[in-house]
Amino acid sequence: MIDLSVDSKHLEESVKRAKEKNIIIPTFAQQKNPKLIPSLVLEELKEIGLWDVHPRNLFRITWKNEPIVKGGGFGSVNYIELPPELTGVEARIIALVGKYFPTGAHKVGATFGCLVPRLVTGQFNPVIHQAVWPSTGNYCRGGAYDSTLLSCESIAILPEEMSTERFEWLKSVAGEVIKTPGSESNVKEIFDKVWELKRTRDNIFVFNQFDEFGNYLWHYDVTGNAIKETLDTELNGDNLHGLVLTTGSAGTLACGDFLKKIYPQMKVVAGEALQCPTMLMNGYGAHTIEGIGDKHIPWIHNVRNTDLVIAIDDKDTQQIMRLFNEPAGHKYLREQGVSDEIIDQLHLLGISSIANMLMAIKYAKYFELTDKDVVVTVFTDSMELYQSRLFEMNEGQGVFTSNDALRTFHSNLAGQRTDNMLELNYLQRKRIHHLKYYTWIEQQARDLDELNAQWYEPDYWESIQNSVNPIDELIVSFNEKVENI
Repeated sequence: MIDLSVDSKHLEESVKRAKEKNIIIPTFAQQKNPKLIPSLVLEELKEIGLWDVHPRNLFRITWKNEPIVKGGGFGSVNYIELPPELTGVEARIIALVGKYFPTGAHKVGATFGCLVPRLVTGQFNPVIHQAVWPSTGNYCRGGAYDSTLLSCESIAILPEEMSTERFEWLKSVAGEVIKTPGSESNVKEIFDKVWELKRTRDNIFVFNQFDEFGNYLWHYDVTGNAIKETLDTELNGDNLHGLVLTTGSAGTLACGDFLKKIYPQMKVVAGEALQCPTMLMNGYGAHTIEGIGDKHIPWIHNVRNTDLVIAIDDKDTQQIMRLFNEPAGHKYLREQGVSDEIIDQLHLLGISSIANMLMAIKYAKYFELTDKDVVVTVFTDSMELYQSRLFEMNEGQGVFTSNDALRTFHSNLAGQRTDNMLELNYLQRKRIHHLKYYTWIEQQARDLDELNAQWYEPDYWESIQNSVNPIDELIVSFNEKVENI
């Protein structure tokens, strides 16, 4: 749950630190609607780059940034619609674009939702505490970035096999970077490192993306409203059929809980790598779809509200990454009728974004959707964070040729089938929910009664969802205290 109890002593020190560092914290309402941002802040942002380590970039934690490198303002939600010439299905596939957040990924929002409520209540004190960000990639990047903007010391923990770009960037932002064994599938190794830190260090504060409900809440409210605004513009009488997302921490999936209240007929679909089919068949393994951790069910995943599971082959994502980013791939896509306008935007899809696209395609084929049906997803980050992966594939497999493009388009993309999908009934949902026991009760010492409450008590999730306004009130109060010192 989200604890909003106030520690007055620590809060006083946090307010003083914010005054010293000229920090103003945006509300959730301002992140949803940047028109509410004060004019003085808007003026300051005209001189600040999108990725600059500057406290005013807290106000750029929104889906509505103008897509330019420096000095941008705000507009409508950044999204893209993929055409049938690319996807091979009639259904309209619409995706929010995460590239235009600071750091190039939407995880700065999830980490904001975790850190800020603790900061404005005084539970986290930047004078004495270090913020620990265990992650399979972008979450610890977002956490380190937000921590720096809020003048907090940070420790980033992530698997050693993540992309070079992540580690290089973290060196300039995080106070400390810890590598753990394995790849994005090795989540337990990250958790083990956290327990080690708890035993050996004082004054650390762990923000675990897999069990921190601030992650859930930010996506429920901010991402949920961003998708709603997009659909208000785009539906025009069409049918929102489903939301498809690889789970990762399951934070982004929370927007499905928001959308189902507006579109109760829609389906919420959770995705994973075929090489590690935990939801699909209690499976395990390792894969290369960076950014989605596996072999467990996140504590913050509302499994009872999930309708389908889809597993994506990581070999498909790797080959399509080359198709979308190599000259031979672009040439072949043009020959298939894909417009230059779309080809020029394919760099907006990072590896997990490609997996989300493939989920949407499989979903559309499974339900035989038409051009009156909409499937929505999120492109969490872009190829800006994976150039080293392209280099590695060129080194290992040779230059991507026209024959490679032909095979990839017709096999890995157009050849997507409706296998490795599971439409969930009540007991299948409950089976997935029960998998939480082994990670969270046996390993991480969470409360069994709370695990049962997640399944049996509807008020459990609603109480989290109703935390937005109280948190905004605390943020406003915090800013007023800073201003009045």
